[in-house]
Amino acid sequence: MKEVVNEFFQKYRDILLLNRSIAVSGLISFAIGMCFTELYAKYAGPNSSIENSIYTLVIGYASYIPIFAYLFYRDNKDRYVDPNSGRKNTGKLLLDIRKLFTAFSASECLFIVTKTYVHFQQLELGYLEAYQAYFFAELVAWSVYFVSMNTILKAVKMYGICETSRKLRDPN
Repeated sequence: MKEVVNEFFQKYRDILLLNRSIAVSGLISFAIGMCFTELYAKYAGPNSSIENSIYTLVIGYASYIPIFAYLFYRDNKDRYVDPNSGRKNTGKLLLDIRKLFTAFSASECLFIVTKTYVHFQQLELGYLEAYQAYFFAELVAWSVYFVSMNTILKAVKMYGICETSRKLRDPN
């Protein structure tokens, strides 16, 4: 059983590392956003639902993007170095940046619309505290985000499933 689990993790290592980077940066961003939305609601009052939703979204991205970029770089910096010459393979790097940009653009659009709409609606209904509305909106939006991100990355063949981990899929 242990061998099967190890084989699975080795085969899907890159995808799992990407999702881990997304999840960790998302959790940190989530904590920052939850604190911010509660403070904003406390000081701005109940009639500031749309401002609260938008400002919280901005604060979330201001923390999420740099954290994700750092984690992704840390996990993948060896992928773009030719093992024989030790030189950086900028072709692979640019190809992956385009694929990531495609996946992030579409997934982030879905995330923004979902989160802002759900957060605003929950604040307007008034059944939940601001932090609870934010939690619910984040949970729904992250579910949509993970599904769309992984689906798009699979469609653009970001990671080829191969015997040796860290090997990029050859686009030819």
